Amino acid sequence: MTKTHEITVKGYEKLINDLDYLKKVRRPEISDYMGKAIADGDLRESAAYDEARMLQSENEAKIAELEELVSKAVVVVEDLTELKSSSLDLSKVKYKVEASRRSGVALGARVEIEDEKGKTQTLEIVGAYEADVFKKKISDQSPLGQELLGKNVGDVVVVRPNEKMTIKYTIKAVHFD
Repeated sequence: MTKTHEITVKGYEKLINDLDYLKKVRRPEISDYMGKAIADGDLRESAAYDEARMLQSENEAKIAELEELVSKAVVVVEDLTELKSSSLDLSKVKYKVEASRRSGVALGARVEIEDEKGKTQTLEIVGAYEADVFKKKISDQSPLGQELLGKNVGDVVVVRPNEKMTIKYTIKAVHFD
C-alpha cells in the first residue's frame, strides 16, 4: 500500500503552485540558458553548459519529488466547503473529511501553548511538507505535533527532546481559520 501524507488545503495549493512554477517557468528558463550555452560553441570546456545541465538536473529532481508528494497527498478538511472555496481542481484531489476536527487540535489548527515557565507561543499544526519553524508551523509528525493532536484546551502534553530533558506544555487555546 502506498503511504499517504496529510496536508492542509493551503499546503496543497502551495505544493501545486510550486510544481506549476517549476514546470512552466523554471524549466523553460533553464532550457533557454542551455540553448545559449550550446550556441556558444565547444561544450567540452563550457562552464555555462555544465551549469545549465546541473540546474536542469536539480529542477527535474525537484519536479519528481513534488509530483510524488502530490500523488500521496490527502487534503484534510472539516467539510467540503473548505475544498470548494479553494482554487483546487476537485477532480484531482484526494481528501479526507474530519468533521470532528474542530473539537481539538488537528491538522490546520493554530495552538497557543504555555510552558512551565509561563512562556506562551502559538504554533500551527501542518503536514510535513508545509513545516517551517521560522513561521511557527510544525509538522503533525514532529514529537510536539504528535503530542498535541487530539488534545483540547487545558490538556497538558509532555515532550522529551532527549533522555535528560522533559518539557510540559499546557494548551491555552485552539483556533481554526
